[in-house]
This record gives sequence, structure tokens and C-alpha cells, in this order.
Amino acid sequence: MTAPLTFSPEVRDALAAGRPVVALESTIITHGMPWPQNLDMARQVEQAIRDNGAVPATIAVMGGQIHVGMDDKALEALAQTPPDQAMKLSRADLAVCLANGRTGATTVAATMICAHLAGIRVFATGGIGGVHRGAESSFDISADLQELAQTPVTVVAAGAKAILDLPKTWEVLETLGVPVIAYGQDDLPAFWSRASGIRAPLRMDSPDQIAAAAAMRARLGLNGGQLVANPIPPEAEIAAEVIGPVIEQALSEAEAQRIAAKQVTPFLLQRIFELTEGRSLHSNIALVLNNARLASQIAVAMTQR
Repeated sequence: MTAPLTFSPEVRDALAAGRPVVALESTIITHGMPWPQNLDMARQVEQAIRDNGAVPATIAVMGGQIHVGMDDKALEALAQTPPDQAMKLSRADLAVCLANGRTGATTVAATMICAHLAGIRVFATGGIGGVHRGAESSFDISADLQELAQTPVTVVAAGAKAILDLPKTWEVLETLGVPVIAYGQDDLPAFWSRASGIRAPLRMDSPDQIAAAAAMRARLGLNGGQLVANPIPPEAEIAAEVIGPVIEQALSEAEAQRIAAKQVTPFLLQRIFELTEGRSLHSNIALVLNNARLASQIAVAMTQR
């Protein structure tokens, strides 16, 4: 029995012809940004991928099917779906959502699974999930990390979300054997900030190098994908000394209100948006666009090998 995949004509034709395709998640649309900025961002990201020689494939679950690529009408409908009416899907709940015919937005982990099922090798996102602060007592660790260790998709992100415990996140990825590649610099980026103060275990400076590394992993029979940590453009950066106190305040408020599990990240991102008077959202859009451009270039390089 085959997976319940529905392809947009654009994505179906590109895959059949061996043209480069870049997967995009949908949680950033339903849970990561407010309306109508979420729709504007989704359209901009898809266009950035086309402008760089690849085809965008936004992934979401609707009506018992995994939709790989969406037309503008479907994209708008998804962007207007209230967060409480769209399941936030990871590996654990993807099958249940499909079986029940629910609407679901894919996280990094679920998007990787769906992209691999569809034959897509590159995925662009904002930031990956990771080890939450206080995880030594809560054990709150994103399934994104384990997915990177087992699903062969190259993920381009601006590092892990800065609301997380970044040192522990990178330690877990090292333990899981996930290649963490800083693009064009020696320091790992920290989402809104270009530098985290943590030296990257690996560095690469061109899309072709990254494509070659993915091909070599396949030849070696190594499981899992690779994470490309792409720093936010300098003009969109929020320096660590500026965003740091804002993150701490949002974390304190989440703890006081006993926000937990899948509600933590959306709550924190919304509070940081409010506390920065919208600046964090503008930076978030800029880094997603930047990641989409690089992911497209990597996808093009993969098709040329």
C-alpha cells in the first residue's frame, strides 16, 4: 500500500522530470506567524525558490492526504486556519491525523518524513526544534533531532530556535551523528542572531559542497540527513544582547502561566513578537527567505551531480 500523497501539478511535473524541488513546512504558516503576514511570507518563500531555479513544495495534511505542493487558493485557506483547528504534526501524530481526516500542519520532523516519501531531498525552514531549557527535569526535547538522525533530507535552517538550550541541542545532534554544517562561517548561528558563540563542528562554503556531502552519505549507507545552519542576513539580524533579555522575559512568562508541550514555542514566538514590537517577525521572514534561496541552490546542485 502506498502513502497517501497528493502532488500539485507543478511539483509532480518537476519530480517526474528530475528538476530540483524544495520542501517547505506548514507549521510556520498556521502556528508561527499571524494572518495575513503568514500568507505573505508563504508566497514570498515560494517565489524565492522559483527565482533560484527550483520548485517549491509546501507540505500539509488535509482530507486524509499529504499535500505536496499547494496552489494559491489552498495556501490561503491554510493560512486562515485557526491554530486550534490545525494539528501540529510530528512523527507521533502524522498517521492519526491522516486516518481521522483532520487538517494538520507539518513540523520539521513531519515535513522531513513527507518530503522523503515524495522523493524530495532538500527542505527549507526557519529554525529547527531542539532541547528546551530545563529539559534536564522536563525531558522536553523536540522530535526534530531524532528525525534528522534517521531521515535522509538536507535541512536548511538558521540554526535551532533561539528560545531553546542551544548548547544541549548541538550536543544531542552530535550524539545522534547528525552533520551540523555552518554555512560560510565558523560560528553556529542562533536564529535571530548570526553568531551563538558556539563553534560549528563543520563548515561549508558552497551549495555544491553540501550537495556532494549528501551524495557521499548515501554512498556510505549512512542513515539520516544533514543540517545546514545558515546565518540570518546581517541587515535583518537582532543582536544576541538585544534579543536575549526578551527571550528570558518570554520564558519566565511561559513558566508562570504553566505553558507546556506543543504550546510552548507558539506562545514564546508570539510574546517575543509583541515585546520586540514586530521586529522579530520581520527578522523571521528574512531568515526564512534566506534559507529558501540557499536550499534552492543546493537542490539545483544535487540535480547536476
